[in-house]
Amino acid sequence: MPNASSWSASSPLLLLWEDSSGTRIFLSLLYAVLAISGTLSNVMVIYLVFSFKKLQTTSNAFIVNGCAADLSVCALWMPQEAVLGLLPPNSSSLRSPEYRLLRGGLLGLGLTVSLASHLLVAFNRYVLITKLPSVYQALYQRRHTGCMIALSWALALLLVPLLPGLWTPGSAQQPPPRQTDGSSRYTALLLALAVLGQTALLLHCYLGIVRRVRGSAKRVSVLNFHLLHQLPFPAAPPPPRRAQRRLSSVSVLLLCCVFLLGTQPLVWVSLLGFFLRPAPPALQAASWLLLCALSALNPLLYTWRSEEFRRAARSVLPRSEGSAAAPRPAAAAGPAAA
Repeated sequence: MPNASSWSASSPLLLLWEDSSGTRIFLSLLYAVLAISGTLSNVMVIYLVFSFKKLQTTSNAFIVNGCAADLSVCALWMPQEAVLGLLPPNSSSLRSPEYRLLRGGLLGLGLTVSLASHLLVAFNRYVLITKLPSVYQALYQRRHTGCMIALSWALALLLVPLLPGLWTPGSAQQPPPRQTDGSSRYTALLLALAVLGQTALLLHCYLGIVRRVRGSAKRVSVLNFHLLHQLPFPAAPPPPRRAQRRLSSVSVLLLCCVFLLGTQPLVWVSLLGFFLRPAPPALQAASWLLLCALSALNPLLYTWRSEEFRRAARSVLPRSEGSAAAPRPAAAAGPAAA
């Protein structure tokens, strides 16, 4: 059906070719939920890090960089997808190549920097746990850390214009993605290989941390970096003893599993389409959706185990009158007991 084809080709994620209003409404609602939750969580993490000095660490600087990239997906790209999902398939807004390139650029920029930030956080923690403090201090000076963050954005800005066929897989007049040219297939292959390489490095870092901690009598917390080097990244002494806590293997395993669940389906769908035959449209849509949903989950992955983040969040969130009034009887009972 021409209408369904024009709809599916106008968006990287809406690849379900059946002309079903129910499918479009469901995807729109899903994008709306992810956009709201992802925007709030990313903004909250950025606000907390900039507002509380204890959270201004090197590792959190990379987390904030990832949150800023995820805002490009959650706050700028997903709302547009939610609105476009409610428009008729033959809407003129879906036919504009400039508008498709803009949406694709937002998506590509956000996902590229976000994936790079995952790797920067993992490598930062790997160096901190497995290397000498002097090596960590020399590597993560203010200038070097700023260059790493700037390099992630420069790489994304360089790659996004080179991959238009990936983020905007066609126009309204082109056939479905099953008949795309060779350049799009090679683009998808390069994407799959790049994500596979990034995933291998990330897993190497976290597995190296686990091996180091299990083989040492010194237990160091991987997910709580609030007592480490503070911005603007001065040469600081080794972490105090109270920061040396037991490694939470479950937390590391959960982080790796969520990351793999969000990235690997698209990788194997792309490899399947290159070497064998294109995957079913529903599977393609689901793989893209999982990758983009990772932008809404990233803030929780890196902060839910941090007591400093939870304490900072409780201090800025409004408290109910009952919780605020609870300590009063105890305070009043003090003088009476005395």
